[in-house]
Amino acid sequence: MLCLVSSFLLASILKICTGVGDWCYQAQVNCNSTCKGPDIWYKVHKDCNSHRQSPINIVTKSSRPDTRLTPLVFTGYQKAFRAVLRNDGHSVKVTLPHGSSVSGGNLQGIYNAVQFHFHWGEKGGPGSEHTLDGEQYPMELHIVHMRNDFSSLDEAIKDPSGVAVLGFFYEESKSPNRKYDAFIHALKAMENDRTATTNSEISLHNLILSEANMTQYFRYDGSLTTPTCSEAVIWTVFEHPIPLGRDQLLAFSSLKYSDGMPMVKTFRPVQPRRGRPVYRSCSSSSVAVGSLAPLLVSVSAALGLSQLN
Repeated sequence: MLCLVSSFLLASILKICTGVGDWCYQAQVNCNSTCKGPDIWYKVHKDCNSHRQSPINIVTKSSRPDTRLTPLVFTGYQKAFRAVLRNDGHSVKVTLPHGSSVSGGNLQGIYNAVQFHFHWGEKGGPGSEHTLDGEQYPMELHIVHMRNDFSSLDEAIKDPSGVAVLGFFYEESKSPNRKYDAFIHALKAMENDRTATTNSEISLHNLILSEANMTQYFRYDGSLTTPTCSEAVIWTVFEHPIPLGRDQLLAFSSLKYSDGMPMVKTFRPVQPRRGRPVYRSCSSSSVAVGSLAPLLVSVSAALGLSQLN
């Protein structure tokens, strides 16, 4: 009888604590010693210990202004589609139909949108992968693109500039973001399922910032933030966050890993920058202020005023 009880308990523990695949996030490591967390991902894929890894902490004052980082050009982002959300065991991912792309902003070519996915914390807590001046936002959206001379993402990640990822932070707002209603509705339907489809069409344009809020961004060379950690990504991380209501943020924490545990803290810790430069765009507002500064100083001197601070 004791053996039967012991076997039952062991089976229950294994059911609860079985890891997902050969790698997992830190939130799962405490439950399963055989699950390889972020600090030992390199044992699964050696590139995870290379020198151009992502995410990183972006330090604003250390970033270098670059006039070549002009506003990006979005093509097909307004095209509506019925999104199929899939819980892939590590996040919620949407594979994109053909027809959307990004170019400009010193990207060397046109990059076709392939998929988007999210990284989040626990119950609206810190969960973004990149941090900005040490601040970790509640969530981060990654829209993954591959250069249009490649036929597959597997092929693109073999090239140092084969992939372009757009990263967007989220912040908690007092009211819900109605543009996300269809997406959040489908997300809630996934609590006990692996897939769900939006009940109405969405577009990438509605999920991201307005064009006026996308002129300020950071650029650096990095990697995928999950194994294989391939160092093939040109990163564009936007400074302004997307607003989401608290209940909308909480909807992501209701998802589950394949082992039944809450899918929370789905982010890789920041990686060493190792001397890589991080560039920042010169927004129209900052350029305008900068161009007026010499004129203001001259006027000040002519009027006998003290030097402007």
